[in-house]
Amino acid sequence: MRGRQIGSWIGRREDDPKSVEEMPEAEEGLGYRGWIKRLIPLGLLIGVVVGVGWWVLSLGIVVAIWELAVALQFVNPVILPPPHLFIAEIRNQAQFLMPQVGATAVSGNFIVLTVIWMSLQRVLLGLALAFVSAVTLGSLAFYFEIFGKLTLPTITLLAPIASVAWIPLAIVAFGVGDRAAIFVVFISVVFTLTLGTVNNMHNVDQVYINTARVLGASRRQVIQHVIFPAVLPQLFVIMRINLFGAWMGVLAAEMVGVRSGLGAIVVVGRQMMNMNLTFLGMALIGLVGYLLDASFGLVQRRVLWWKSTAQL
Repeated sequence: MRGRQIGSWIGRREDDPKSVEEMPEAEEGLGYRGWIKRLIPLGLLIGVVVGVGWWVLSLGIVVAIWELAVALQFVNPVILPPPHLFIAEIRNQAQFLMPQVGATAVSGNFIVLTVIWMSLQRVLLGLALAFVSAVTLGSLAFYFEIFGKLTLPTITLLAPIASVAWIPLAIVAFGVGDRAAIFVVFISVVFTLTLGTVNNMHNVDQVYINTARVLGASRRQVIQHVIFPAVLPQLFVIMRINLFGAWMGVLAAEMVGVRSGLGAIVVVGRQMMNMNLTFLGMALIGLVGYLLDASFGLVQRRVLWWKSTAQL
């Protein structure tokens, strides 16, 4: 009887509501593959696999050309070591415990992860503080006209200053440590993001604002429920564009004054004339920066779920 009942479902559409309601037993028979298909849509899984494949292919071409150039003696492996040499440098975990790098001992061969986490947490804290501060300042400048006239000229004057130029002030004001690096990340993003917030708020379609006011919304409610959701996609774009600038800023601070983190690995490699260590630091910087951008893109798509990407 049960086999006949299960066989009767063959040929029915899965999206048929009646079929779904009439099949309570089917839930019990789901294996781990069925649950994976439900939790991870097939289209998303294929997109991730294709994206990873193109990433590996692109990187593989560069590595192959690099290795071939070294094998044919077109470049000096001492000055420009091939990838298989400087990647193997990661096995020497003791060098990451040097005071200049600032790593701490952990169980297993994962000391370099503490160095990565140092740089990563500085960037994330600086970006979070910059986002909250920029949205607050931009909203106040948009809401209160006098406040905007008093602050925006100064913010516009400070926005073009490169993050590297703030490093001496950060070290003098906060000393050598995490606070100086976080300040460099914060200052490299907050002014540009504030100007972007104000400009995007001024460019919100007036029809949306008028509709909300006709429905009885106050100015505060218009900003909270109309203007802010309208400018949020543009703020994410500005934030993502400035992400690499903030990443480079914290690395420069680690090289010059903070003396710990991924930036310090490159400096230590130069001081020791160990080009393998220097290129390993550069490879880790590029890899972590790529993963940071990819993670930010995932967060952006999750938060802005109503925004679709254009396709030609």
